[in-house]
Amino acid sequence: MDIRTLLRDATAGHRLTEPEAAVLMKVQDRQIFDILAAADTVREARAGPEITFVRNQNIHITNICKNLCGFCGFGRRAGDEGAYCDDHETISRKVALACSRNVTEICLLSGVHPEFTMETYEEILALVRELAPGIHIHAFSPDEVMHAADQGRISTRAVLERMKAAGLSSLQGTAAEILVDSVRSVICPRKLSTGEWIRIITEAHRQKIPTTATIMYGTCESVEDRVRHLALLREIQDDTGGFTELVPLSYIHQNTPLYRQGIAGPGASGREDLLLIAVSRLFLDNFRNIQVSWGKLGLKLSQLALLSGANDFAGTLFSDDVSGDAGAAEAGFLDPVLMEGIARDIGRPLRQRKTDYSLV
Repeated sequence: MDIRTLLRDATAGHRLTEPEAAVLMKVQDRQIFDILAAADTVREARAGPEITFVRNQNIHITNICKNLCGFCGFGRRAGDEGAYCDDHETISRKVALACSRNVTEICLLSGVHPEFTMETYEEILALVRELAPGIHIHAFSPDEVMHAADQGRISTRAVLERMKAAGLSSLQGTAAEILVDSVRSVICPRKLSTGEWIRIITEAHRQKIPTTATIMYGTCESVEDRVRHLALLREIQDDTGGFTELVPLSYIHQNTPLYRQGIAGPGASGREDLLLIAVSRLFLDNFRNIQVSWGKLGLKLSQLALLSGANDFAGTLFSDDVSGDAGAAEAGFLDPVLMEGIARDIGRPLRQRKTDYSLV
């Protein structure tokens, strides 16, 4: 397969097939730069020159989790050293801090606590909504939706309805990892299946609850598995149009069971990181926005990713315990002043956005 012909066709509007995308992801020679340049051309046409970011605050509620996935260094069992679960007073203090920082989005992150019920999720959402009435609440994963449904013996559709009524603005597209069940059985066997993830995400979109789309890559999946995952996202987007963005999440290996047990290697290489973003841009012709997870890639590789098809610099975060506990040294707060310098260095304007990508 001729790479240059394929790239010329893709930039002209050809919808890549899965085998074609896999060929591009496997390139190891200087043609990598042709792929990155093609993706940047498509980014310019689809998303414009702006690099966007959201002023947001991560709020970690609990690290107690029923799943304890092999790729995760964050989750704990109740009773483990370092395990915590915030009460309403602590959550309130964290929300007040977020409001004082003039954020437009609060992102609620937690393990899937085995004792959380539908009512727990409603109470948390209602509390945050009361304390931060004008702020977008981006919260919970399809796995948490499934857990709430199981606990309450109700449908996942009903869970989403109640979450939305309690204050949920958008659902996280996390718990996706790699949407191939043979991979999931190794890296996250206690999580919901591929089919269940797709069903819940689609239900959310049908209820006008937008979601992100994520891919967590670099454990033990193949290139073909990564492309199959992207194909499923593209099919959902064709059907619902409910994804706001793709968020590629490069596996952070240092403190995770998969790495310590020798099941996974030390994550994706820089070549793989840039090609994942570039090929995603070329393959996902129905996505406008592709995000750079700077806490996982580091700032220098993130800048190159913004020249390889990505258009969004994620958020200020202020804290990222999930990445930090896994071993990402640079996860935490990123000052927009530093973002501005990184964007200016590659000749692009930086613009603050809201969660729905409308500009501030």
